[in-house]
Amino acid sequence: MYIFSSKKLAQEKIEHIKNGFSAYVESPELANLIKKEIQLLNLDVYEDATDIGFWFIPNRKK
Repeated sequence: MYIFSSKKLAQEKIEHIKNGFSAYVESPELANLIKKEIQLLNLDVYEDATDIGFWFIPNRKK
């Protein structure tokens, strides 16, 4: 059985976003950690909250 650190997983997802890739999480708690970090870093990200999880999609620079 694997035990994941929420903070470490959130940081990994943030790195994906910073590199221009989308990130998906199922847990609302993890989504909240990611949202806070996105706000702190002032990243331009579209968030899609669905019934099964949360997508964080970086907006492309024009």
